[in-house]
Amino acid sequence: MSAEPDGPEDRLRRFATIWSRAVFPVTSTSSTRPEFEEQLLPLAGRLSDALRARTFDADEGRAVGAALVTAHCTDPEALSRSLDCVDAYLVLYCGGSGDQQDLRVRASRLQHAMAAGFAQALRERTLAEQEAISAAALKAQGVVAQALHATEARFRAVFEGAAIGIGIADLEGNILQVNGALQRMFGLSEQAMRSRNVMEWTHPEDAPQTWRLYDELVCGEREHYHVEKAFSRPDGTVLWTNLTVSLLRDADGNPQYQLALMEDTTERRLLNLRLRYEATHDALTGLPNRTFFFERLEKALGAGQGQRFGLCYLDLDGFKTINDSLGHAAGDRLLVEVADRLQSCTTAPGEMVARLGGDEFVALTTGPETEREVDELAARIMNALVAPISVDGRELTVRGSIGIVEGPAGERSPAEVLRSADITMYRAKSAGGNRFELADPEADARAITRHGLTTALPTALDRGEFFIEYQPLVHLGDGSVRGAEALVRWLHPQHGVLGPDRFIPLAEHTGLIVPLGRWVLEQSVRQARDWRERHADAGPLRINVNLSPCQLTHPGLVQDTVDILERTGIEPDALCLEVTESALIGADDDLLKPLRRLAEMGVDIALDDFGTGYSNLANLRRLPVSILKLDRSFTQSMQQFPADPVDLKIVEGIVSLAHSLNLTVTVEGVETGAQAEQLRILGCDTAQGWYYARPGPPDRLHELALVDATG
Repeated sequence: MSAEPDGPEDRLRRFATIWSRAVFPVTSTSSTRPEFEEQLLPLAGRLSDALRARTFDADEGRAVGAALVTAHCTDPEALSRSLDCVDAYLVLYCGGSGDQQDLRVRASRLQHAMAAGFAQALRERTLAEQEAISAAALKAQGVVAQALHATEARFRAVFEGAAIGIGIADLEGNILQVNGALQRMFGLSEQAMRSRNVMEWTHPEDAPQTWRLYDELVCGEREHYHVEKAFSRPDGTVLWTNLTVSLLRDADGNPQYQLALMEDTTERRLLNLRLRYEATHDALTGLPNRTFFFERLEKALGAGQGQRFGLCYLDLDGFKTINDSLGHAAGDRLLVEVADRLQSCTTAPGEMVARLGGDEFVALTTGPETEREVDELAARIMNALVAPISVDGRELTVRGSIGIVEGPAGERSPAEVLRSADITMYRAKSAGGNRFELADPEADARAITRHGLTTALPTALDRGEFFIEYQPLVHLGDGSVRGAEALVRWLHPQHGVLGPDRFIPLAEHTGLIVPLGRWVLEQSVRQARDWRERHADAGPLRINVNLSPCQLTHPGLVQDTVDILERTGIEPDALCLEVTESALIGADDDLLKPLRRLAEMGVDIALDDFGTGYSNLANLRRLPVSILKLDRSFTQSMQQFPADPVDLKIVEGIVSLAHSLNLTVTVEGVETGAQAEQLRILGCDTAQGWYYARPGPPDRLHELALVDATG
């Protein structure tokens, strides 16, 4: 056994040898096989260079395809064998040490380019031959009766030597003469061909105008026509052709014969169908892909009046966990099984299922009664996922969330429908998953608004669209203003002033809460310094600033706070950071360490919304807090008289416990004087709410503080 070639030139030569041996038997050439190999060697070099080029160039593949036609490789089998050689051996012998997956993709794209170049060159050659034959036929019209012998030799040479099929028939459709290429196309002898009539060659795939054009031609109303036509071969296969039929007239201009020129496009059509399938179907599952689905959806939405559509958008719950724990290969096998089950759910007319990508699938149903059918389709899909799926010996439970959109055709675009389905699917996932939800226009609008706010958040801070309002903190004993809570607002260009409940959760989700919180802290501390400098006679005013859970875990929290205090020149005791009770539930020492450092510096830490979470009073000993802020739910029960005695006892107990731990108590949501008085009697220290003032600009706090100071 000979050794494998080592150098790149040897490998290139080996590839050219394999290629020439495969193609030479179906090539119409006078060259020997070694001579033919020398013709293919530079073409192999071009393919090798294109495969390994830094930037992929499809023109090289098209040029090689065209060169095959120039080298007389015009038989469709020559193209098929060439593509097979490129697919099997190009990367093996010419790929070098590059990324094998990338090289395979490039080799596939080179095959497509070669097929396109081959088809274009063959078409150009065919058209040239057709023009030559038509010219010869036209010139021969007058010679049929007068001087046939003068041009018969030339016509016969063209007729017999042409690579395309040629046939001549009379006006009744009786076939008079055929060349060898046409006989090979049909797989019939000349005698068998001449025993047939043109009218016998109808086919179910014939275009509606095919035979109308034929009738016009034999009646002399048309000189020629060109169509794509299918023919049935004796072996049951289908022959696809580009058919050109011309009318031949006698010396007096009367119709006499019909001339048919046929180009065999069967292999090209099959290749195009294969490429079309690959372009419109998912390689992993075999389901229609996003491109194919959008074509069907667009067609469904463009249906006539009275037609409706129903769409189920499915996303698997927890699929990422399977990929991360078992690997992508196991995830792929799971997706294949899911695809098979979904395919079994869409067997009725007007139904289809497609894979959009990842673990996202979509099922579509069309017709006049999709309101009921789409719910049934969603139920079938959910039932199909109930049984566990076995992957690598493991029984995996698969669940999914489905968003359903249903409605009349003609009202929405495909993009709008899919966006609504996507929003609805995530609503189902947020509700716990393993369920389906119906689209709700109002919920869609809210989701779209949230998305718009999310995308606008990063630039809103740079554009200065945020501002801060301040709500005073009042001492319940003497009614003096002791400070204020800073509350950030967003002056949105379209939506106006937005409260923190509209954008703080979005900022936390995107991570923008860290720079936004830093900005709020700095602005608030500067405002506290301004109060102390301008209104020293009103007493020291403290500023309360909220911290989100995301800020708590940010490593720069302590340093940012220290830097801001140092830049503004204000003492730490002028700042109180508010942290919600829920953010500290189950907090470990690592999470509490930054708060302890800030508390040791002199910054007050307030436990906000106390009483709304799982209030573990024993945890108060380990939390570095100095203030408890009771949630407004405690004050709401005090709006009526007499107040609920149970609520009073609860508040009294919390206040007593807090004071025993040297904690002060602040109450939120005070709206009436009766509430304020009741809370004072219970021993609460400070309060805030609309009874004292709504959140407003900093000057209002100045005014309130001065009023208190002057009595």
